Amino acid sequence: MAPRLLVVGGGKMGSALLSGLIAAGWAPLEDLAVSEPDPAQRRRLADAHPGLHVADGPVPADGALLAVKPDVAESVLRTLAVVGIRRVLSIVAGLSTARLEAALRPGDVVVRAMPNTPSLVGSGVAGMAGGSAATAADLEWAEAILGSVGTVVRLPERHLDAVTGVSGSGPAYIFLVAEAMIEGGVSAGLTREVSRQLVVGTLLGSARMLAGTGDDPAELRAAVTSPGGTTAAAVRTLEFKAVRSAFIEAVAAATERSKQLGR
Repeated sequence: MAPRLLVVGGGKMGSALLSGLIAAGWAPLEDLAVSEPDPAQRRRLADAHPGLHVADGPVPADGALLAVKPDVAESVLRTLAVVGIRRVLSIVAGLSTARLEAALRPGDVVVRAMPNTPSLVGSGVAGMAGGSAATAADLEWAEAILGSVGTVVRLPERHLDAVTGVSGSGPAYIFLVAEAMIEGGVSAGLTREVSRQLVVGTLLGSARMLAGTGDDPAELRAAVTSPGGTTAAAVRTLEFKAVRSAFIEAVAAATERSKQLGR
């Protein structure tokens, strides 16, 4: 019997989603298969997930998750059509559903999404949009896959490049902040391990406050910033160094790069 889902591309994002799906209860033997051309990566995936069918090319399945580089996506889609796959969830950055549909047969379904790497630990977030042939059932199918590893937001496709800039690339921004804060703690005299523990706990707790209170970030920041206090001094330095502007420009740069990939 064909697996429910073929993961096409076992690289960083594909393997992250694969691990997240398995952690969420998808069975490696019955539900999943992987197509990955690199022999070393195939061995790593097979060792990490006993029973998983790992092939060097596409195999028949009920649907496919396309997680390959943009420059090979269309040629890979043509091979999926050959093995009879007619429904594809693409997480390829920048490539529109119209462009992906053109590489398939008429009437084949494409749903385009941009998840992020916290999917590996079941805390991802993904923006998702359906192509011209996608029905409500197709969107529910894609949302069930992405929802196994985090939160899903449906939105018009024209916004997916911005999703890439905000949340697709966003974990890297947060990790960069964590790096800098840890270094700051070390410079202030803390051991690296203590500084790391404090920073990770602070980021985790702050995210839970944002999610749990529903308050605006500016309100939460103001609540911890006493006039003339330590936080006020720190925030003044960050604003002087244009950190806010740098983040806005970073999101814009990632969004524009996503658009370029699709041209």
